[in-house]
Formats: sequence, C-alpha cells, structure tokens
Amino acid sequence: MKVRRIVSNIAASDTAAGRAFYGDLLGLETLMDHGWIATCGSGESARVQLSIATEGGNGTPVPDLSIEVDDLDEALARMRAAGHPIVYGPADEDWGVRRFYVRDPYGTLLNILQHA
Repeated sequence: MKVRRIVSNIAASDTAAGRAFYGDLLGLETLMDHGWIATCGSGESARVQLSIATEGGNGTPVPDLSIEVDDLDEALARMRAAGHPIVYGPADEDWGVRRFYVRDPYGTLLNILQHA
C-alpha cells in the first residue's frame, strides 16, 4: 500500500475568505467548490509529507501547515499588502530555508517557506 495524497482540512464558517487568501495571496487554484467545502491546490505533483514536531524550530510554535513557495519575498509582500500581520520572520534558518509565519483568516498558523 502507498499513500497517494494527504489533504489538510481547515474548519471554517465561510469558505470564500479561504479561497481569497489561498488563491489571491498564494496563487492556488480552486479545484472544487461545493459551497460547504472548497479545495484549493495546483496541478503540480506534490510529495507526500507529514511532519511530527515538538516545536517549529528556533523556539517557534509548531505551525498548522507549511507551504513552500518559489518566491518568498513576493508571498511576504502580498501578505503585508493584504494586512495580514507577520507573526515570525522573515528569517533565514540554519537548516537552509527562509521563512515567515502568518495566520490565515481562520487563525491557522502557516509557515511560508522557500528553500535556499
């Protein structure tokens, strides 16, 4: 048996705010929208990963989701322009990533990162 996909689910009272945040700010497409559930993603293949952690690194809290982007500065600029407070970073970490933490409209703690 092989795991083919892992899907993260975020509880929300309104899916529109999530579609805007993940679509407009992070560039994900709306792949499915039934009103009560909206799935955002990309056509690219993703590796299956599941991290289990006691902290988020450098004493930070464990983020709910980690999202790797190809242009961290652009993601950071979009978050700031949209008024989303950056709760950590941006920081160049010892393990070879540049990252920042931000919360989505539902309070989900996101680790936005780019590998060096």
